[in-house]
Amino acid sequence: MREMRRILLVAVIVFVTSFALLSVGSIQLSVTELWQSFFGGKDAFIVQNYRLPRTVLAFLAGASFALAGVILQSVIRNPLISPDVIGVTNGASLFAVLTIALVPDGPLLLTPIAAFIGAALVMLALMMLERGGNVSRSSFALLGIAVSAICASGTEYLLIKFPLQTNDSLVWLAGSLFGKGWQEVLILAPVLVVISAILFYRHRQLDVLSLSEEVSIGLGLPIQRTRHVFLALAVVLAGVAVATVGAIGFIGLIAPHMARRLVGHKHLAVLPMALLLGGGLLVVADALGRGIHPPLEVPAGLITAIIGVPYFLYLLRRERAS
Repeated sequence: MREMRRILLVAVIVFVTSFALLSVGSIQLSVTELWQSFFGGKDAFIVQNYRLPRTVLAFLAGASFALAGVILQSVIRNPLISPDVIGVTNGASLFAVLTIALVPDGPLLLTPIAAFIGAALVMLALMMLERGGNVSRSSFALLGIAVSAICASGTEYLLIKFPLQTNDSLVWLAGSLFGKGWQEVLILAPVLVVISAILFYRHRQLDVLSLSEEVSIGLGLPIQRTRHVFLALAVVLAGVAVATVGAIGFIGLIAPHMARRLVGHKHLAVLPMALLLGGGLLVVADALGRGIHPPLEVPAGLITAIIGVPYFLYLLRRERAS
């Protein structure tokens, strides 16, 4: 009951904050002007066609990264794991940029598909390396960082090799929501809704996977098949989110930890709390990027990195001490 009250409180805070931050941008709006823009005021076009879809997309993407982080940390049983830390985000970025470089005039859905394939291949490679090299849970994060660095180097090579074709992807790689609209919302929203429903339906399996492998087997859970299902869901969430908003990191690391501090470790409460916190964090980061030095924008990915890197180092130090 206490967890539910906290989830509702955070939901209200995120909603009110997201609404208020619609006023931030190169044109600052008062509360009255913002409210009137929803009913045909003079700023209706700016709010309804630019800031509102951008804010909705920021929430959806942040929620997707956060849920992917919850899945990975539970399945792999390592608190240092997140889509960007283990290279899933950079793998998606590499294949997305490769697609843009080789097929610059391809259809809209080609880039999200390529990003998903890149994320899936990175996860598959990590699982094979883990199985073949008997990698410990603590070392898995370091292995992921190495794979992430390789993917990042490949992306930089493509940017140098194909500067004209990949020029438009620079802002996307920095993790910016500039120019995003309802089209991207319609791509990401169905994915998030469907996978969220699956996660809430199977939340008890995530609870079991968070325990030791011996306990999970003793409780009758088919470990390998269940792990593969959840890892596939995490890859889809991270891959499609990267394809729509770019390589935004550390939300998948921060939001799950914040959620567990607020509501404990049961995934029935962790999942909605992480979803709200991840979405709210990216909404705030995007608004800060718009409002720091208008009309110029600081990419949201840079804002989240400034917050996330010190937090990751703190978690790494605490993990080594434990």
